[in-house]
Amino acid sequence: MAKELNIIEKLTAELCPDGVEFRELKKNADIGTGSSNGNEAIEGGKYPLFVRSKFVKSIDSFEFDEEAIVIPGEGGVGDIFHYVKGKYALHQRAYRIHFFDEEINTKFAYFYLVAHFKSFITKHAVNAIVSSIRKPMIEKFTIPVPPLPIQEEIVKILDTFTELEAELEAELEARKKQYEYYRDEMFKFEGVECISLEKMIHSLKTGLNPRKNFILNTPDAENYYITVRELNGINIRVVDKTDRVNDEGLKLINNRSNLEVGDILFSGTGTVGRTALVTEEPRDWNIKEGVYAIKPNQQIVNSKFLLFYLNSSHAKAEYERKIVGSPVISVPMKELKEIKIPIPHKNGKPDLEKQQEIVETLDKFDTLVNDISIGLPAELKARRRQYEYYRGKLLTFKELEK
Repeated sequence: MAKELNIIEKLTAELCPDGVEFRELKKNADIGTGSSNGNEAIEGGKYPLFVRSKFVKSIDSFEFDEEAIVIPGEGGVGDIFHYVKGKYALHQRAYRIHFFDEEINTKFAYFYLVAHFKSFITKHAVNAIVSSIRKPMIEKFTIPVPPLPIQEEIVKILDTFTELEAELEAELEARKKQYEYYRDEMFKFEGVECISLEKMIHSLKTGLNPRKNFILNTPDAENYYITVRELNGINIRVVDKTDRVNDEGLKLINNRSNLEVGDILFSGTGTVGRTALVTEEPRDWNIKEGVYAIKPNQQIVNSKFLLFYLNSSHAKAEYERKIVGSPVISVPMKELKEIKIPIPHKNGKPDLEKQQEIVETLDKFDTLVNDISIGLPAELKARRRQYEYYRGKLLTFKELEK
């Protein structure tokens, strides 16, 4: 990478030693929306249909045939970008940026928007969180215009980074599917009694929603309020956006949830089926009402054995049939208690040793595909950091004095 940076530095010193011009998008690009709707998409269509999502749909008709950058007008603003070259259709609330300025490489502009557009929009918006944008906001965004040889060299470097990252992501995804397959295979028992969830737990409770009970994010709120967003399979992962609750609210919630070490958290509302395990006494956090607290009877079932099973395709097939409601879906607690769990037995008693063997095996698999401190996840994380570092250096330019 040092060699590539030297090339850019030499080109810059040779071609634009005094800096580069920055131009507003409205002066060098056509900007507008499409006329398609997401419900027009079809499976296996001839052309991509860009909607307000990172996922690209398909359609049998096209609106544009060009090289362009596509960004959503609502949802994922500043986080979702598409580069397209060829025929495509576009949603009514997604924007295309097509450059008519021949001094701008579209792929270079794409990388620059990915790096800088979100901070620009946030800085110029009324609210800190931007949920939608309009054409005038995009038109005011400025991009540097170094000589084309510099733009093209930067595109080559950043393309290489993104290709390497895509390869790692594909390999990690393949390993995750392998892990899921192996996990499902481990829960295929012959001649093993299946017991209802209700018969192997002490209780199934839930947290508490604010309503008239408490207020979130007050000045004295220092405890985390855990929702489905923070349930990360095995662990609880808090983020900057995690809500908080004060001590009084936390006490009210715990009076209902009665969380203890060994309990399994299960999202019963909204995004159904996300899980986490309570591994330490919850002193500074508790759960919302849509998160269920399952308290296993440790004489019958190992907590982690049950957690792994709840993530298997066998369990999902059962509880997904019990989902009710629209548009907000949920699995009623009474229905969840009825799902059947295979419990290996030995000498007429639950075989806890066998359960522990399965847990240890699946723990190793889970670590390989999900632990960001080792293996592929760690390599992918390091690659992304490296990419962001060099992208920042490559896309930082001195502005030419006017």
